[in-house]
Amino acid sequence: MMKKCLIAAIAAVVLLAGCAQSNEPASGVATEPTSDVTGEVSDVSTEVSASSEQGSGYQQISQEEAMQMMETEDDYLILDVRTPEEFAEGHIPEAVNIPNESIGDDISSTLKDKDQILLVYCRSGNRSKQASSKLAMMGYTNVFEFGGINTWPGEIVTEEADNSEAAKLQIAVNGEVLTATLEDNSSTAALLDLIGEDSLTLELEDYSGFEKVGELPQVLPTNDEELNTDAGDLILYQGKEFVIYYDQNSWSLTKLGHIDNVSKEELQELLGEGDVTVELSVAGGSE
Repeated sequence: MMKKCLIAAIAAVVLLAGCAQSNEPASGVATEPTSDVTGEVSDVSTEVSASSEQGSGYQQISQEEAMQMMETEDDYLILDVRTPEEFAEGHIPEAVNIPNESIGDDISSTLKDKDQILLVYCRSGNRSKQASSKLAMMGYTNVFEFGGINTWPGEIVTEEADNSEAAKLQIAVNGEVLTATLEDNSSTAALLDLIGEDSLTLELEDYSGFEKVGELPQVLPTNDEELNTDAGDLILYQGKEFVIYYDQNSWSLTKLGHIDNVSKEELQELLGEGDVTVELSVAGGSE
């Protein structure tokens, strides 16, 4: 009898031990999915973190890559965000000068295509990063920052003073061609570069009974000063408006030049009372 009880007790102990061991694999099975889920969440967190680090909204490229894009792409704009004075001392050919400090909410009137490729540079790469970040925050989708002109391996052009002095601006309007003598400043040099060997057609609107105003296709550097304008003066307003004055005004403006050999009355009659289309071209200048 005692032997049967002892055998029964031993069997019970073995059974309990087996149950305890059978729980371990169950626990292990439950742990593995938890580990997998945790791993997946960790991966997602890593991806979000990486995305946040790249979330400046613009791409930083090398200057060699920028040169290649200039050679292979068609619809791009080179944006120099230094001061007009720095720009005049030397810049990448065909670059447009919009100082970093002036990039704000109203820039869309100048940079209208938010999907256009914008290649941005400054002197050393600091202001170009600031400008690129602002442009990206404003919704521009193809902003590429490529550092400073101080390490640019390509061509750099300067504004030759004698080119501005020698060149004349021709203005075709209502069947007549007017000639204007230009000022010697970075604004006129940039205007001549913009026109190039072709011509530039502008639609001018009458404003306040003393001027015709039209928007340029790109921003030019400004050289503002307090002016008392007269009939025949050619003016750059806020870097983006081309203005022909047919009467007097006083304001802080950039003077581009003056139309030769035309009186106030003749100019008013030629321009007419409403809107007018003018075609600008360059005559003269050194090769």
